[in-house]
Amino acid sequence: MFDILEADIVVFQETKIQRKDLRDDMVLVPGWDCYFSLPRHKKGYSGVVIYTRQSVCAPIKAEEGITGTLSLPNSSTKFCELPEEQQIGGYPFASQLEDQGLDFAALDSEGRCVILEFPAFVLIGVYSPANRDESRDDFRIGFLNLLDARVRNLLAMGKRVFLTGDLNISREELDTANAEASMRKSNTTQLEYYSTPARRLFNQLLHGGRVFGERDEGREKPVLLDICRAFHPTREGMFTCWEQKVNARPGNFGARIDYVLCSLDMKDWFCDSNIQEGLIGSDHCPVYAVLKDKIILDGKVTDVRDAINPYGMFVDGQRKREYSMKDMLSLSGKLLPEFDRRQNIRDMFTRKPSLSNAQSTNITETKALEAVEIAQAEFIHDRAPDKSQSTEPPRATVHPPVLMAPELGPSLGDTPSPSAVSTGNKRALSEASSARSLKRVKSNSSAPLSISSAKGQQSLKGFFKPKPAALNRDAVAKEASTTTSVDVKATLLPAVRLVERAQAVASEQTAPASTSKDNILSPSSNSRSTDASPLSVQGGSSRDKDVHDPIESKESWSKLFTKPAAPRCEGHNEPCISLLTKKSGINCGRSFWMCPRPLGPTGAKEKNTQWRCQTFIWCSDWNPGLA
Repeated sequence: MFDILEADIVVFQETKIQRKDLRDDMVLVPGWDCYFSLPRHKKGYSGVVIYTRQSVCAPIKAEEGITGTLSLPNSSTKFCELPEEQQIGGYPFASQLEDQGLDFAALDSEGRCVILEFPAFVLIGVYSPANRDESRDDFRIGFLNLLDARVRNLLAMGKRVFLTGDLNISREELDTANAEASMRKSNTTQLEYYSTPARRLFNQLLHGGRVFGERDEGREKPVLLDICRAFHPTREGMFTCWEQKVNARPGNFGARIDYVLCSLDMKDWFCDSNIQEGLIGSDHCPVYAVLKDKIILDGKVTDVRDAINPYGMFVDGQRKREYSMKDMLSLSGKLLPEFDRRQNIRDMFTRKPSLSNAQSTNITETKALEAVEIAQAEFIHDRAPDKSQSTEPPRATVHPPVLMAPELGPSLGDTPSPSAVSTGNKRALSEASSARSLKRVKSNSSAPLSISSAKGQQSLKGFFKPKPAALNRDAVAKEASTTTSVDVKATLLPAVRLVERAQAVASEQTAPASTSKDNILSPSSNSRSTDASPLSVQGGSSRDKDVHDPIESKESWSKLFTKPAAPRCEGHNEPCISLLTKKSGINCGRSFWMCPRPLGPTGAKEKNTQWRCQTFIWCSDWNPGLA
């Protein structure tokens, strides 16, 4: 994935995982370090992670959250209470916090912000709350106010800031599909559109942001540059998010709510910025910015690698020392207890054995000798004749597997000579032989008297199968001959002998001439014939009553569980798709049919076009039989 993105710093938002859900392929990525901010309480909610390529860059400080109220793993000291040389700084002041009315620890515990400091700038990766629930409006505005305060405080300290992530705010009409038509439909004026609290706050932060009226106190000047819009100032349809429920991405009916922003003194550091709308895999697309190889830092031309690595690691773009464990920060995911001192699964195949060659050789030979002794015991037992069953036809012999081991003599497929088994192994052989004999007797003693004595109905398919009317001797013999397992043959043989015994008893009696040739056992009035075998069945009408027609049963079940045929849309004559109404109201929870095609660029249903037509049918009103 990182190779596809071709980036050295990757910021993900809305990971929707908790710490217990982390896997090796998320944390132990070869050549990369990672810094997580995961929700502490809510499952499958928010989450931010930043990956840095160790061969190119390495941060010098790392924190989680905006307010500084959280602490490092295995520490109770808050970030804002650390020694000054260990802080990133810029934490909101008491005057900036008192008006919010929020629980700041709970705010930072939702996993919405990771902050990394490099020598040249501070990187902030955020996932801002979305405008979906009115009950969370105060939380959303409070989060944005604290983010604005942290950015401005860092800049006031003389540090540069690079802010990126999903801010869930569209900056202006150009960043929303069909915004003007939506405003006319909702009777919203341009003043009202730009004066919404989140959009007004965001535009006051941006250079060139449109603000109506006087600016708020403390926000008199813009401090960040919208890098992507700076490279494409008039580009339309540059959207980064699309609604998946209505399949709006093919028609590019979306909004731009993901940004790469930087402080104004960094505006000349970038050579390109754009979106990757063709990269599929989410309802969002990546947004990127490319740093120049040479930048102006403190009035001097500096190689960018010197500015994004600890002092002395790179000099004039040339590496002077390698990245080591000393450079790894306490917030790194690789230092979590469940991943610390561990290797990636790929390293397991190249890792050197911890045991010496002599020790490993002895262990291997010991295990191999034990396997040979057990295999020889099974082989000798299978070759030994059984006097108690001398009148029965001989059973097939299953040879033990050939075990290939160095310096262990000939293959076990050959008959071992008496001298091949040493005196010390006789006890092991006799014990293994007796254990094998007991196991075989147990399996034979528990063999069922009937093939059809399986417990109950094992699966739904068993409902469609007819009950067995009689046991066919040829079928049983064929099944026994084709079975490769000795234990399965041992189970089938008693049933075959039982059939033979029952047939012998039946043949002594006079059978009617009209007896069917398809049945092995003939029905008779003699009770001995009936009691001789539990496999005998009654013929005539009773047999027909016990038999289920599998075709009829299958058709009945198919009609019961098969979904009704979908109606076809009016505009394209294509099968409609079914969706569920989730909007609150009297129709909440109802299903409906609609055109399967994606929504067009206008965001409205159209006629005689390639986009979604106006077909809409409630599922409760659709009757396939009348179509």
